Amino acid sequence: MNGRDDMTKLRIAFMGTPDFALVALKDLVAAGHDVVCVYSQPPRPAGRGHKETPSPVHAWAADQGIEVRHPVSLKSDAEKQAFADLDLDVAVVAAYGLILPKAILDAPKYGCLNIHASLLPRWRGAAPIQRAILAGDDATGVTIMQMDVGLDTGDMLLIRDIPITGETYANALHDDLAALGGEMIVEALEKLPKGELVATKQPEEGVTYAAKLERAEAKLDFADDAASLERKIRAFTPWPGAYFELGKERIKVQAAEVTDQSGPVGEILDDALTIGCGSGALRPTRIQRPGKAAMDTDAVLRGYDKLAKGVVLG
Repeated sequence: MNGRDDMTKLRIAFMGTPDFALVALKDLVAAGHDVVCVYSQPPRPAGRGHKETPSPVHAWAADQGIEVRHPVSLKSDAEKQAFADLDLDVAVVAAYGLILPKAILDAPKYGCLNIHASLLPRWRGAAPIQRAILAGDDATGVTIMQMDVGLDTGDMLLIRDIPITGETYANALHDDLAALGGEMIVEALEKLPKGELVATKQPEEGVTYAAKLERAEAKLDFADDAASLERKIRAFTPWPGAYFELGKERIKVQAAEVTDQSGPVGEILDDALTIGCGSGALRPTRIQRPGKAAMDTDAVLRGYDKLAKGVVLG
């Protein structure tokens, strides 16, 4: 994406942390906007050495020579003043991780615009991508929102959808939505100073909340129906990774299919690792043993008789 001569160059602060946000930041810089400051979460311990590591947004911005700030809170008068002193046209927020006080929201000329990975008001909150897959939604998308003090409650400025199919995994959907969000925020900022964005209030009906993912959710409970377990596998790829237990061994499931077989809950029903569920049966097609590479299930089963017909899984 290249800057355009007819585009109004805006003075921007970008507020984001993970890879999802980085796509939009790169698109805004490529479009020719003046990103004068980046806000991101503080560096965190990462890797085997637990070395303090900057977020993807932080690392890229610093490499580009953009000032990076990483306060633990924006509530102090000093932080509010430091933000106001940037004299911004607009702030763009994407998966930042801090609540923005009203003084921050009101400081830029055009306020703060958020890139949210759902079709609002459905899936407000922390994990909209995974929750949409888990729920069996047939579509999700990106909403560009004018932020207010509520949790993803602001007026909608742009909204676009993406289908969810039985082949949709969270990692691929994440990348598609990140790319869409980058395109949409560039479009929104082109229209913003021209007064071409129409603010639409979110409907009161259809509100749902996308709670933060917890590791404990990743365990497959075979008392559930097979279709919901298959969605969980797709929603939890790559993190936290759906799994079942075989004794003390935790086996991750990266892909599976639903079958119309039936049998005792949690029992392996055949030599293809089809597992009885509360309704229907689930056949993992790609699994990963601890310390091993992920492999197609038939390759794992060869010479590994612990996953044999009749075994009951935890």
